[in-house]
Amino acid sequence: MEDRLQACLSEHASLISDLKRVRALELPDWCIAAGYIRNYVWDRLHGYDVRDNHSDIDVVYYDRQNLSEDRDRLLERHLREVTGNGKWSVKNQARMHVNNGDSPYADTANAMAHWPETATAVGVRLDERDHLVLVAPYGVDDLFELKVRQSPLFKKRDVFLNRVQKKGWLELWPQLTLIAD
Repeated sequence: MEDRLQACLSEHASLISDLKRVRALELPDWCIAAGYIRNYVWDRLHGYDVRDNHSDIDVVYYDRQNLSEDRDRLLERHLREVTGNGKWSVKNQARMHVNNGDSPYADTANAMAHWPETATAVGVRLDERDHLVLVAPYGVDDLFELKVRQSPLFKKRDVFLNRVQKKGWLELWPQLTLIAD
């Protein structure tokens, strides 16, 4: 399924352009992740035209040497200025464990493993040869099987269920299945 995701994403011209912009920032252990990837795949699987159906463009990276939130805000401002898109969100995952009440994360993939849903914990970056590199701690099966499942390391069941309802995913993508074990 990883090959299928890479093929699908390689056809998304805006994403490839955004990946090149973020790569130019030279952030360590970075990727564009979450709704940008998830929503695009779900749209395709539902046969929808490509929609700008994400509330933000999540750029995540991991840098223990510089934990400054100011750096993230500067990066967001830069990306907004060069693209004209105000949806950029940049977060250093090396400090996000504090916000989430977790033990420190080891890297970006480990941080993503603590996100609420398995299908959201999917990201991609471009290597120096323009090959797509996936970051998906739970794989991509749930994403392609249209399953909304709570991540095993995310312990707040009520937050997970409220997110699904608040975001209206089951209405936007009616083929989704909520796995509520």
